[in-house]
Amino acid sequence: MAIETAVQTFKNLINGEWVDSASKETFESTNPANMTEVVARFQASVEEDVVKAIEAAELAFQSWRSVAPSKRSEILYKAADLLEAGLEQYAAELTREEGKTLASSRMEVKRSAQTLRYYASEGLNVSGETLPSDDPTTFVYTKKEPLGVVTVITPWNFPISIPARKIAPALVTGNTVVFKPASDTPLIALRLVEALHHAGLPAGVINFITGSASKTGKPLVTHPAIKAVTFTGSTEAGEKINQSVRLSTRVQLELGGKNPLIVLQDADVDQAAELAIKGGFELAGQACTGTSRVIVMDEVHDCFVDKLIEKTKELRVGNGLTQGVEVGPLANESQLTNVLSYIDIGKEEGAELVYGGERLSEGEYAGGYYVRPAIFTNVKPKMRIAQEEIFGPVISIIRVNSFQEAIEIANDVEFGLSASICTLDPSLAQYFINHIQSGVVKVNRPTTGNALNAPFGGVKMSSTATYRESGRAALDFYLQEKTVYHGTQSLKF
Repeated sequence: MAIETAVQTFKNLINGEWVDSASKETFESTNPANMTEVVARFQASVEEDVVKAIEAAELAFQSWRSVAPSKRSEILYKAADLLEAGLEQYAAELTREEGKTLASSRMEVKRSAQTLRYYASEGLNVSGETLPSDDPTTFVYTKKEPLGVVTVITPWNFPISIPARKIAPALVTGNTVVFKPASDTPLIALRLVEALHHAGLPAGVINFITGSASKTGKPLVTHPAIKAVTFTGSTEAGEKINQSVRLSTRVQLELGGKNPLIVLQDADVDQAAELAIKGGFELAGQACTGTSRVIVMDEVHDCFVDKLIEKTKELRVGNGLTQGVEVGPLANESQLTNVLSYIDIGKEEGAELVYGGERLSEGEYAGGYYVRPAIFTNVKPKMRIAQEEIFGPVISIIRVNSFQEAIEIANDVEFGLSASICTLDPSLAQYFINHIQSGVVKVNRPTTGNALNAPFGGVKMSSTATYRESGRAALDFYLQEKTVYHGTQSLKF
């Protein structure tokens, strides 16, 4: 289902003004369900635009840092209301840009509004502490202050909720922001910025730049005014950022995953299959916390595989705007190529493709980046499809003979973002919690999904493992602590 609409060209937001890029060039955001449909056009920005945005943010910081916390909070609340008021329009735009189902898009826009409200409240609770002093004439305490200009770089898979959970805590703590969204999904990112702008955010407090990383990336991470960089994306890109920043620039990186779901012999096999499908195939597998490995005990392996295939066959693949569709297209041509190449790699390595994996391109699928969800069995732990992030609807099933073997295989990858186990045994669940190398751990729940009030982040190559996103802990990344020794003149009696 295509939406007939005039193609609009959107501008950058720099110092409170919507402006063209210095390059005078634009690029197109297209619909992955129909690659001939242009959703909108955006500015192909260059380094000159980024520098202007950074300078505007640096200037705005001088006053924004002193704005009353209640006023900053009020703006976030108002922006949340604006997002919800445009829910249906924004959800449809998100689906047209990224491909996920309309139901998922609605949830994401709502989640983003909830995130703004959460940090509007939490921002009022930032505090230091008083400390005992051996000197009775000295009052020792700490206070927390904003860093300054923060660069926010976000991916296309959650193109409004991830920006919201980075930008909201940055703003409410008194920082200013230069925001560059993924070029596949700039429209829904712009809607978030519009909401903040119309809610009364002063000029220069948030600046919005679109364009390729190759043309904009350097000053975003190396400019002397940048005090922090928060990035979600590929491990390769994150490593480059980490190597490029100045010594004094704070970095928060949330990167890849190769997330396991362990199914023990006492598990509810029906539930386990449902969890695997939700984690592995919802959002077309394009989630950093997506289930890509299912490690199954031998006793229930065959039954689990049968259930998984049976339930996967029931999934409807199609345009995310169509009612009843559960798996949308991949987000872009690069994703399609990557997923299809890994399916070929899996077959070449000797894994057995027992369901799906083919490109869908006929009839309603013509013109879109569709792949039928794929299930591999006979997967060995060292195969590439069991080690490397695919970021698509591909599940590799690994058969094991013991609980200890399952834990060892689950940990034997370079990533450590999310992991889950299906079991009714509380002692085994607790052992799993204590021994799995993962930042997010779940029991009888899908590897995907995180509460907005809970810390989120990985270990190993999934994260810098410094500052967590989400929850109250996220505020720490945007604040620096100052220790004060406030002395008085000695009193003599």
